[in-house]
Amino acid sequence: MKVIDQITKENYALYQGDCVEVLKGIPDNSIHYSIFSPPFASLYTYSNSDRDMGNCSKDEQFYKQFEFLVSELYRVIKPGRLISFHCMNLPMMKSKDGVIGLKDFRGELIKLFVDAGFIFHSEVCIWKNPVTEMQRTKALGLLHKQIKKDSSMCRQGIPDYLITMRKPGENLERITHTNESFPVDLWQNYASPVWMDIKQSNTLQRNSARDEKDERHICPLQLDVIQRGIELWSNPGDIVLDPFAGIGSSIYQALLMNRKGVGIELKDSYFKQAKLNCENAAKKVEERANEITMEDYIKRMMAN
Repeated sequence: MKVIDQITKENYALYQGDCVEVLKGIPDNSIHYSIFSPPFASLYTYSNSDRDMGNCSKDEQFYKQFEFLVSELYRVIKPGRLISFHCMNLPMMKSKDGVIGLKDFRGELIKLFVDAGFIFHSEVCIWKNPVTEMQRTKALGLLHKQIKKDSSMCRQGIPDYLITMRKPGENLERITHTNESFPVDLWQNYASPVWMDIKQSNTLQRNSARDEKDERHICPLQLDVIQRGIELWSNPGDIVLDPFAGIGSSIYQALLMNRKGVGIELKDSYFKQAKLNCENAAKKVEERANEITMEDYIKRMMAN
């Protein structure tokens, strides 16, 4: 299996298939930036496909499969350019792992990228509301009653991270900004090691992508996170890649920011929703291009 379905437009392309196999068809050193959220190793069920990395029964199997992806990503990214992945550390459960604790998923992924030749460029911690996590997961360590019973089992909430890796080499197309487009106060916010202002609910609509037959988890990456990564580490017209496109969030945002996008998604219902979302983004860009300001309108009227 290489490509099950695909859609290619002027500024974006979406492919349904195994991301490692599809990436093999992308030329060396051709992608300017990549941002994505990898599946969580053996934590959630995303689909019933044997090719779904999230369906690995053991963490070791997941990391072995993920190595193939990292190798392909290293090949296709331009020298000096960057890849950002969104992740969190994973809870260990008594029923599955024998103990209650945390797995260093973030650290394991960083190691895989470094072993493949990438440079660990930067990371930002993304704050999440621990009350929301407690209500969603009922995690023992976050329950208030636990602090009264035995606080040795209490813990903090689990934040998200945006980890950015850089491919060695000289970046031949500098990414430049002006004071007008990137003022000092905005840079200071982006440069903070902790982003406190990411809106967890600012995601693409996801209900129509649900497939109750084989899907147990869907959580689109926040558009705020995608927007910041693209703004920091790409130029207008650059190609942005998402090998786990899901419902198309990264490509959607890239199009709105006048970039080009390449997305790969295995699951059929996600892929169909990604097509709709990217079509919507392309339509918004076209409408925006056709808009004229009031000043331009008055000038045209006066000229006539």
